Amino acid sequence: MALVVRFPAAALRFSPSSPAAPHCYRHRRRHRKPLFSKAAVRAEARREGGGGAAASGAAVVWFKNDLRVDDHPGLVAAAARHRIVVPLYVFDPRLLSDYSDVMLGLLLSALEDLKELLKSQGSDLIIGLGSADDIIANIVNEVKASHVFAEEEVEYSLRNVIVNVETTLSASTFSWGSPELVFWRSPLYDIKNLMELPESYDLFLKMRAPTTVPLAAPILPVLNMESNQGALPTLNEVKKHLKEKSHQVDESWVSLKNVSAKTFLRKEQSSQSMFASENASEVKGGTNVVLDALAAYLRYLEGTARDDWQELHEKLRKTESRKGASFFALFGPALKLGVISRRKVYYEAIKYEKERNAGFLSPFGYSAPTVTAAVDAICSMEWYWLLALNSQICNKGMYPIRIWRWKGYIIQYAAVGNEGPAILFVHGLGLSWSISVTI
Repeated sequence: MALVVRFPAAALRFSPSSPAAPHCYRHRRRHRKPLFSKAAVRAEARREGGGGAAASGAAVVWFKNDLRVDDHPGLVAAAARHRIVVPLYVFDPRLLSDYSDVMLGLLLSALEDLKELLKSQGSDLIIGLGSADDIIANIVNEVKASHVFAEEEVEYSLRNVIVNVETTLSASTFSWGSPELVFWRSPLYDIKNLMELPESYDLFLKMRAPTTVPLAAPILPVLNMESNQGALPTLNEVKKHLKEKSHQVDESWVSLKNVSAKTFLRKEQSSQSMFASENASEVKGGTNVVLDALAAYLRYLEGTARDDWQELHEKLRKTESRKGASFFALFGPALKLGVISRRKVYYEAIKYEKERNAGFLSPFGYSAPTVTAAVDAICSMEWYWLLALNSQICNKGMYPIRIWRWKGYIIQYAAVGNEGPAILFVHGLGLSWSISVTI
């Protein structure tokens, strides 16, 4: 049974994987620098092999939910234009306060892999613990950075943090001038003008927008910094930090000495598995692990003699509560953390489908249900991301739109006031306060 009501207060708009797309609004932009700068456009242009002379000075690449080297336009642009590139991740309570223990564990696993990968190239991942505003400003001042590269965000809380970082950098005095905050995207579809985005998913599919190809990982310059580059904290240290909400700069660097032997032993015992524990269903680790897990997922019908692939196939069967549900259950957290990009998943799924069909794609659908599940999930996620991005510059109503994330899905406050649309509540969505606050 369902009830249609009109709410005078703020109402949630839920964005599941369905063709029913939210309405598009036009939004009055705040005073901000362009979100998709020319530098980011040039990064996409280098896909074709173009390049440019390296700029003087350094660049900071601020990692948030893009924990990868593969298909990272910001890293590509920074490496192409600067002789010094400083990768940075900040454990900011404002970005992590709604993370569950499971997500924090997956985050640490992904960061560990990213840090080791960067170190293998002569670079490193600088680890900060505290306020992103202060830590980024300090790093910029130390290396005399002229640019800070960051992924463009649609979520309200993330955009707020970015605004605070912008404000801090603008208010700070640097002898070489104010650093530029450069935003980048890794879109699946090549959409020239978001203002022309259709208001329904069906119309969007009929557009047959061309897709883009993932970028290769760049060659990074060797990173030499005088200050301590920081070690990854333990899960307990992160939880304690989030609880205390400490913003002291002198607590920004965490010593590896605090990591217990028990923690290392636990990592060693589970290192051969794609999952954090026997009962976990979320794929852990870095890009290579997730890509291997994706290969196992797509090839489910083929069978395997590998123990780790057999384990994933068992998880697939357990999480397939409905058609295609297993993909998001297994890979949702990895996509949220940006361990792998959406277009990389799409690219791998389509490549495998072509391998199965002598290089062709059938107009009647995909030959493997796992390919269908992966492609449908990615296309749906990309559609709602485009709508959310469009809502930041397109708002026909009286109130600004705020984008949030609930259990991995993008949602938004649809309207405030009696003029808002009718809201349909359906029994069985599991919408409760105790569940909604977790990811």
